[in-house]
Amino acid sequence: MGRFNTLQAGRGEKMARAQKIWNGVYIIGGSDITRPEDCCIYLVEAGEELVLIDAGAGRSVKKILDNIALVGLDPQQLTHVIATHGHIDHIGGLQEIKTRLDLKVVAHELELPAIEEGKSNLTADYMYGLHYQPVQVDIVLQGDKTCLQIGNRELVCLHTPGHTPGGISVYLDVDGKRVLFGQDIHGPFDSSWGSDQQKWRQSMQQLLELKADILCEGHFGIYTQHEKVAAYIEHYLEIY
Repeated sequence: MGRFNTLQAGRGEKMARAQKIWNGVYIIGGSDITRPEDCCIYLVEAGEELVLIDAGAGRSVKKILDNIALVGLDPQQLTHVIATHGHIDHIGGLQEIKTRLDLKVVAHELELPAIEEGKSNLTADYMYGLHYQPVQVDIVLQGDKTCLQIGNRELVCLHTPGHTPGGISVYLDVDGKRVLFGQDIHGPFDSSWGSDQQKWRQSMQQLLELKADILCEGHFGIYTQHEKVAAYIEHYLEIY
């Protein structure tokens, strides 16, 4: 939910087109790539399978699938989409993508009232003038950490509440680098969708301990050095 946040620790590298970030990791959507209301949408190549990290606000599904082909991959190999949390700019495209490809949606159990029930105060669809279409979550994450083996990749899903109650951050190790998908590290926070700044601070400390080499953030770009990743997270800890 970047459009409502005015505090930035300097932007990371912004992408104007779908492209490779690191071996097997791509950005295929976002405000400068698909539509202004979309979060950054990432793709992980996992052997014969593809994994989508978030799905945008819902009006750019065709473009997302076209962009998978644009980076040289087959959209039909998309088997999972991981929803990092239940705001519409991250989940609005789930229903159409799932209908087109019959893939599995992954999310934390605490986000089910948003994703499966479509409660407007939790999806924040009203802020975008959109109407969210609920979908069933096929793989429900519980607890603090889940390791998903998809194709030839292990994706680790960490429960990182704060922005929302069931927000998750995903990371994987690829060819000597740790890649972190840390959507909406920057906030914002609102009690109407269950924000908790104390839990958020604990979550951010957890992310710092990962010592990620690459941060794929939800709205404000990509950070490609460990020092820049840490500085980005620490900046928001200082602000809040």
